[in-house]
Amino acid sequence: MKKKIIPLASIFVIIIVVIGIALIPQNDNYVQTTDDSKPILKADVIMPTKVSRPGCEKTDSCYIPSKISIKSGDSVTWLNEDAAFHSVTSGYYGNQSGLFDSEYLDPEESFTFIFKNPGVYDYFCTLHPWMKGQVIAN
Repeated sequence: MKKKIIPLASIFVIIIVVIGIALIPQNDNYVQTTDDSKPILKADVIMPTKVSRPGCEKTDSCYIPSKISIKSGDSVTWLNEDAAFHSVTSGYYGNQSGLFDSEYLDPEESFTFIFKNPGVYDYFCTLHPWMKGQVIAN
């Protein structure tokens, strides 16, 4: 009789644990790292490390991806993964369009903008003029 209680108790505990895990609320905006550090924001466009130095423009990797297509009404989130400050500013270096400007983004900071209308939107970093990107909203 005691032999049956242990396996049944084990199965009961496993079922409770599985149900408990399934009931934990999920937040699709964040991904938890495995080392218990702070959550990392999901982003559509990344400013990777070392793009504050000229050269990333040769491989079109200053913003990754440098061109992104979205539906009009959707948002784009940029994340600064570099150790330097960056910005996401609409227009071209020396000719800002004034539509959006993240101002300076600290490392690990993000900026989100909603593209309400269809169009082609060029952007750049005010601190590093070789950093250029484009959003195409259909």
